[in-house]
Amino acid sequence: MSVVLTYELPPLVTTAPLDIHRSTVKPEWVDWNGHMNVAYYVMAFDQASGAFMRNMGLGRPYVDNKLGMTFVLEMHITYDREVRGGAPLLFKTQLLDCDAKRVHLFHEMYHADEGYLAATNETIVMNIDYATRKSGPFPAQAAERLAKVWEVHRAMPKNPKSGRLMGLKKK
Repeated sequence: MSVVLTYELPPLVTTAPLDIHRSTVKPEWVDWNGHMNVAYYVMAFDQASGAFMRNMGLGRPYVDNKLGMTFVLEMHITYDREVRGGAPLLFKTQLLDCDAKRVHLFHEMYHADEGYLAATNETIVMNIDYATRKSGPFPAQAAERLAKVWEVHRAMPKNPKSGRLMGLKKK
């Protein structure tokens, strides 16, 4: 049985990369080193993934209507330059790949005023059937929106930081 989204979907943004999320480093995100704590990078990038999912029509109404939800399967973060409390953040998102149930996203976090790259995040997110809590295909409307974004993003070169393996470089 295919899920039908019964709520109004937001206007679809397909730009490459997507520029649909902003944030600010909140005081409670700052650690004793005076910069954004590692745990809050995960939160900030999760919010950027949430913005992507809302763009697909899979935001809060998707869960509230008990149609489905999304779970993160894997995540990798690079920390490129510190950001301090109160810093405005701008996120750029690239869809690296997708299939019937999953999306592979790459986010870049920039200091919105100074323009430098602060961090990157690569994540794989899976669609989940609400009733079974098991993976399931995206609803048709979301799949159509995802295909439109993919059509634009598939031509973008992949960021060199995507697909990296962790390890210590041997000298």
